[in-house]
Amino acid sequence: MTKIIQKAEQISPLQKARSEYEPKLPASLKQGINNLKIMEGETTSAAGDAEEIKNMFSNLFGAKIVTFEPGTEAAAEKTINVGVILSGGQAPGGHNVIAGLYDAIKETNTENRLLGFLGGPAGIIDGQYREIEGDYIDQFRNTGGFDIIGSGRTKLESEEQFEKTLQTCKNLEVSAIVIIGGDDSNTNAAMLAEFFRKKGENIQVIGVPKTIDGDLKNEQIEISFGFDTATKVYSELIGNIQRDANSAKKYWHFIKLMGRSASHIALECALKTQPNITLVSEEVKAKNMSLARIIDYMADIIARRAENGKNFGIVLIPEGLVEFIPEMKELISNLNDQLAECENKEEYSSMHGWDTKIAYIKGLLKSENSNLFNLLPKSIQIQLLLDRDPHGNVQVSKIETEKLLTEMLEVKLSEMKKNNEYKGKFSTQTHFFGYEGRCAAPSNFDADYCYSLGYNAFALVRFGLSGYISSVRNLTKPAQDWIAGGIPLTSMMNMEKRHGKQKPVIKKALVEIDGAPFEKFSKNRETWAMEDCYVYPGPIQYFGPSQVADVTTETLKLERA
Repeated sequence: MTKIIQKAEQISPLQKARSEYEPKLPASLKQGINNLKIMEGETTSAAGDAEEIKNMFSNLFGAKIVTFEPGTEAAAEKTINVGVILSGGQAPGGHNVIAGLYDAIKETNTENRLLGFLGGPAGIIDGQYREIEGDYIDQFRNTGGFDIIGSGRTKLESEEQFEKTLQTCKNLEVSAIVIIGGDDSNTNAAMLAEFFRKKGENIQVIGVPKTIDGDLKNEQIEISFGFDTATKVYSELIGNIQRDANSAKKYWHFIKLMGRSASHIALECALKTQPNITLVSEEVKAKNMSLARIIDYMADIIARRAENGKNFGIVLIPEGLVEFIPEMKELISNLNDQLAECENKEEYSSMHGWDTKIAYIKGLLKSENSNLFNLLPKSIQIQLLLDRDPHGNVQVSKIETEKLLTEMLEVKLSEMKKNNEYKGKFSTQTHFFGYEGRCAAPSNFDADYCYSLGYNAFALVRFGLSGYISSVRNLTKPAQDWIAGGIPLTSMMNMEKRHGKQKPVIKKALVEIDGAPFEKFSKNRETWAMEDCYVYPGPIQYFGPSQVADVTTETLKLERA
């Protein structure tokens, strides 16, 4: 067993106070795991491609939604060992998921053990773990980060990995695994659960919904944990910049925010802070907006504000914007294909200097893609040619979309100035807020929600379920009114093309442009564009009245109104 030595550290007064915070649980879970009864709901299907999902998950498909209610006391089961894995990028509240899981395990039977696999899924494949005990878990309650056991992006998806995982479980007598992760991680959890069922192995797999991007949700999973805290952190920073902009009155600030596949973060931060311009990727795609049209839209607002003597403003940009612009998406797809072929060509790999590589690639692209590529600033051309991610896709976080837009706006505004269509000054500052929010100390909402998700995950284990994801809903109400239960992972899945092959994946939840959050934004954005309606949220409040300290996201309140 690998040991982690925890160094004695000075902790801040806030962290010390937070260590004493006791997360709230839904009323149904307060009496303990041994005092629950399970209620079955409707039989589920899949988010899409039901027949294919059914064929691939014949042992899991069609299971029922479940909820928990207080019931008669049940006798404690035999002693069991539970393994827990943190998978993928960090999100505030992960430590509280593990704390809730630990407390539920020990309250049920003090002889139960919780084993944390180190460094993500690789830990269970390689058998690297540490036992999580009371003194150790107490150091991490209500703190940010995933440093309790570390995380990783190794995928649990191949037969060989499943076999190694099975062997680890047998070696350690682990009979349940809780995987804390996003859509890909929970897809892998479903595949692992199906593998165990096919093998006739009595090892349960339960997922927990994590991602600050907010794109892992549905009717039963109202929000993924970490989204609340991360958007509050970003909104504080945006509010600070807005206050600065309104004070200095000389810069346009372009702020890129995390969110590759969905614009939930950008939209939530816009609702919280009311900036002058917010781009929403899903709207760009739905309206088939070209890059030129986006620039025209932004230049118009900049010019109209300049007429009012306002040569400053705030722009929010989702990280994945470039992939939602139809012409850019086509260019990126063409680049992905050509670069995949170039990997095996000595001619390309032996080239030195970006000018040579850029010229070579331009010659391979379709004419319309080559023309667009030629219009892009060299810095963006280079970023589009950088190494791909594990899925073979461009790494959008490395594309400085905020700088692409400022450079193209400078050209556009210069043209407008020549035509007497613009008489202002355009000075810019660019920012990217990403890592700043991933390991923040969780808000009260996330501290409560995550603790409940972890506690609830063991309730699912206790009732013998597998292939489920922990679900706690009714989240706009006080915590005591939250509804605890679980839904089958297969009910969230459809088929998508990955690496040229159709694969089962949990369907991402994108911003709905006919949904209540976007409708509120759309209704107000013209006013926000021209008037200075900035809201300064300030830092997360951990203490004080509930309407200040326990308030959740604008998105969730609007969606569940």
